[in-house]
Amino acid sequence: MSVQVPRNFRLLEELEKGEKGIGDGTVSYGMEDADDMLMRNWTGTIIGPSNTVHDGRIYTLKFHCDLNYPNRPPLVRFQSKINMDCVLPDGRIDPTRFTVLGNWGSNYSMETVLLELRRAMASMHNKKLPQPPEGAMYS
Repeated sequence: MSVQVPRNFRLLEELEKGEKGIGDGTVSYGMEDADDMLMRNWTGTIIGPSNTVHDGRIYTLKFHCDLNYPNRPPLVRFQSKINMDCVLPDGRIDPTRFTVLGNWGSNYSMETVLLELRRAMASMHNKKLPQPPEGAMYS
């Protein structure tokens, strides 16, 4: 029998980890508004992987963790324009094309999403796709 950690404790753990930095610094995340007591809105950053069209680009994303997180996945949307097979025309991540969101497990985290998106950028299908101009943003 597994113990379910309360949502806010889980998000506080994620906040602490995000503030300390993750691995080599190619992904990061934190709260969008420190006064949001429900810890719903977060921002993330991915530095594009080398040897791809994303090399050196900085992509920003928004996460929305509703009150069912982590039992249900966050809503994830790129703010920076990007051309990837799992990104819809408005910047939202399509869960049917991104398995981390489509097959969400409560042990996954925002870090998992960011790392897997970065890995997807380097996939054979995405690493050479033409990209919007650097700095272009979704409205």
